[in-house]
Amino acid sequence: MSSDLLHASSTSYARSGFSNRMGWGKRPALLIIDVCKAYWTEGSPLSLLGNKAAEAAPDSMRHLLSAAREGEVPVAWSEVKYLRPDMADAGLFWLKAKPLDVWLKGDTRGLANYMDGLEPAVEDTVVVKKYASAFFGTTLASELQTLNVDTLVICGVVGSACGDRTAEIQNANLFDLDAKYADVVSEEEAMENLRKKW
Repeated sequence: MSSDLLHASSTSYARSGFSNRMGWGKRPALLIIDVCKAYWTEGSPLSLLGNKAAEAAPDSMRHLLSAAREGEVPVAWSEVKYLRPDMADAGLFWLKAKPLDVWLKGDTRGLANYMDGLEPAVEDTVVVKKYASAFFGTTLASELQTLNVDTLVICGVVGSACGDRTAEIQNANLFDLDAKYADVVSEEEAMENLRKKW
């Protein structure tokens, strides 16, 4: 875990038996979440430009994707798409977040398009979602189970169901994930393990 994720509760969590490492399995896959131009386009209502970590994210994701391709491991993508002009398929979320219309089918701004160098290949899994989770209401879990994936490297734009625009919120989310549900690892460690063929 990165030293950036350590905070006052780290020692307490470790003393209580949390934050143990699970380690790598033998059949990893890469999941790239919601990577689209909306986050890296000047004037976009979802632009993350000005946040140095967010600005560096596409290159980091390209490195992970390259390592996955080199290791011939499965790659899955999630994307958001709404079909109804009244945004009713966005549910109550639309009432809270009007920028969701960047993902409305037929939107002419092109903000829902993938970033250059971060596009799915024909053999990749692509799941379309309407809400935060790439798993809820999609086929992602069953597709990964069918492939016997035992380790999932997750990268992308949005964490914890919101566009985390501050390092403090992002680090709190990553701390919680690392303490309870996942191993948060460096880009280098993820790349090294993705390069290993099944």
